[in-house]
Amino acid sequence: MTLKEAKVGQTVKVNRLNGEGAVKRRIMDMGITKGVDVFIRKVAPLGDPIEVTVRGYELSLRKADAAMIDVE
Repeated sequence: MTLKEAKVGQTVKVNRLNGEGAVKRRIMDMGITKGVDVFIRKVAPLGDPIEVTVRGYELSLRKADAAMIDVE
């Protein structure tokens, strides 16, 4: 399952990051790395952006970026 498919109000654990180069670096710079817990706070009506809480920080992710994050 990817972060894009997770439901609002759910806390998930990151398994791995897909993607390469600048996209992967941008995701990692947000603090989203393997093993970290991510809480999905809100999803915009059309699905972009997805608002999450990671390590106490509130972040907004693009739908395309969320699809590159495998979670359990």
